Amino acid sequence: MSATADLTAFQFDRLRRLLAEALPGNRFLARKLAGVRTDDLRGPADLARLPFTTKAELAADQHAHPPYGTALSYPVDRYTRLHQTSGTSTGRPLRWLDTPESWESVLDCWAVSFPFMGLTPRDRVFFPFSFGPFIGFWSGFEAAARFGALVLPGGGMTSTARLRFLVEHEATVVFATPTYALHLAEVAVKEGIDLAACPVRMLVVAGEPGGTIPATRRRIEQVWGARVFDHYGLTEVGPVAVEAENTPGEMVLLESEYLCEVLAPGGPDPVPAGEFGELVVTSLARAACPLVRYRTGDLVRLASEPSQAGRPVPPGWRRLAGGVLGRADDMIHVRGNNLYPGAIEAIVRRFPEVAEYRVHVDRSGPLADLRLEVEPAPGCDGPGLADRVSRAVRDELLFRVEVVAAGPGTLPRFEMKAARVLRTGTEGRRNKEQGTA
Repeated sequence: MSATADLTAFQFDRLRRLLAEALPGNRFLARKLAGVRTDDLRGPADLARLPFTTKAELAADQHAHPPYGTALSYPVDRYTRLHQTSGTSTGRPLRWLDTPESWESVLDCWAVSFPFMGLTPRDRVFFPFSFGPFIGFWSGFEAAARFGALVLPGGGMTSTARLRFLVEHEATVVFATPTYALHLAEVAVKEGIDLAACPVRMLVVAGEPGGTIPATRRRIEQVWGARVFDHYGLTEVGPVAVEAENTPGEMVLLESEYLCEVLAPGGPDPVPAGEFGELVVTSLARAACPLVRYRTGDLVRLASEPSQAGRPVPPGWRRLAGGVLGRADDMIHVRGNNLYPGAIEAIVRRFPEVAEYRVHVDRSGPLADLRLEVEPAPGCDGPGLADRVSRAVRDELLFRVEVVAAGPGTLPRFEMKAARVLRTGTEGRRNKEQGTA
């Protein structure tokens, strides 16, 4: 039997056992899988017969059955963890519960990820954010401690205090969003802290696509003097993919923990390796709240070339070329052009003089208008910078965008996910902007 066939057999055995555990009590899953014989699930062709699950369905279920919905496999008193997403298109966050056992399965995903990145128990891992209901860094924090590393919590501090804490405790690994990693670098310059001289050797970034946008990645690595590793996961699923030490610019799907499909965005058909598609994920663990064929809305490309010898990727495990490339629902339609926010970031981050930026999309008229604000670094000529960014956008994207200079320090900074795209008009309901000092 081939390595791929062995992996498939392993995955579907886990899926059958998971569903046998979850289905008796999980009303949401029982409704979706009514009439399906779970013992017949043996391979990809059988998986394709199962219905998709969407975030909109989960949000509607929680709205109809507050506060946690019906996608729970056990009575609520068995659950010990609550986390929630940053919000849906309706503005309501999804609430997600875990039992001790399902939470351990989330930590297991990190345990699979750490060796790919080269993280070791000798590392000192700094988490510069305030702990709240966002799941990503909670699970990373606990998983790193379970792994044997010294974990350094950075909640309840200003950015300046976090930088001094990082230096004092000789942190070697930092977990952050790409945006906050750049903001810390900006603060370090003001405070006279030389990040490149610090012991930090690795930044694990998540929550945004910036980790695999080349210009953003280079900028983070240059100012920190450290290697960036991108990581991808979702509150309602868990850690799904990670960049490996010897595969920069790619992410390895955690095939032992998930069944992953790459399908035509919004459609049922798989796309071949190398083509743009939507990532669809089926849980193989986390039985307390498993999801089947979950449409993530995240756009990816499976790597088409074989894994090179010596790369630490198990046989049959697939890789995402360029990581997560964007979200299907983030596409901006501007005067006949389809544009993803990552394309703007890839251009803006080429300019080290841009301290921060923001995109305004106005759909109040018959055609959408786009305006880009760029905040210059101290001592930089704002109008001149705006002109150079405007020309770069025109040359790269082949259409004109209004670019204006914002005043120094006027654009918001972000600790967690950045909200840089502001929509007005018919899409204005999607605006959420949460800044941090």
